[in-house]
Amino acid sequence: MAEFIQVATTIDSREAADKLAAHLVELRLAACVQVTGPIASTYRWQGKIEAAQEWLVVAKTRQDLYSRVESAIRQRHTYQVPEILATAVVAGSADYLRWLRSETP
Repeated sequence: MAEFIQVATTIDSREAADKLAAHLVELRLAACVQVTGPIASTYRWQGKIEAAQEWLVVAKTRQDLYSRVESAIRQRHTYQVPEILATAVVAGSADYLRWLRSETP
């Protein structure tokens, strides 16, 4: 299992994305959180094809913190079924990974 992961979610406003990013870093659940957007999302929801403008939030963290990161995202998210996906980091620069580990004690 990878020691480090990136956890991604999408959210409906820049303000909500920025607040979530700050919350995760303040709690030391993530060393860095990047916000990208707006992005255009197309998806099927309750039998209909929907389209929405969203912001992508990507948190750099440790695998062992995933459940706490997921919980923190769910507490602040407005979606009934928020996207919360973790991707393993299979390699990275030693200096960056040391920093990531030190910022998420």
